[in-house]
Amino acid sequence: MKRCPKCGQIYSESDVNFCLNDGELLSRDVGPAGHSNADDDSPPTLLMDPPRVTNQTNWASPPPPVLYQSPTLNRLDLAGGPLTRTSSPDKTLAAVSLGLGVASVVLSVCCYGGFWLGIPAAFVGFLAMRNIQREPDRYGGRGMAVGGMVTGIISFMISILLIIVVVLA
Repeated sequence: MKRCPKCGQIYSESDVNFCLNDGELLSRDVGPAGHSNADDDSPPTLLMDPPRVTNQTNWASPPPPVLYQSPTLNRLDLAGGPLTRTSSPDKTLAAVSLGLGVASVVLSVCCYGGFWLGIPAAFVGFLAMRNIQREPDRYGGRGMAVGGMVTGIISFMISILLIIVVVLA
């Protein structure tokens, strides 16, 4: 049951929420224990079955824990001999040459990069090629050295052509 707090009229319909006389919001009527049902929106409490009692004495005991033992590696196991350190050929000059060459091509149009990056790219690529020819087991990167020399020379030529066009214009 619901009651209007303003006029005191009682409504028994559950779908009516406002008083039909004055429009006031209806409140639930206080029950016999002085407890209003409108204040309690919680779901009703359900009692569940008690938990099942188990007897742990019949269970099998787990095996005892085993300490971890790291596998041993014999140095002679790998490749039938002692471990040796192999080093790859040095490709530093070739990589520097290629980096300078690519940067000179990119910057040759706007900043005349062929002069200040193209010539060093070709020179470092030439030094890398000379080292590769003298000591091929120590130095590597022949393709990068060739690429650095080619891009450095191309960007140098582009810079010269741009300077000629600017002077003639």
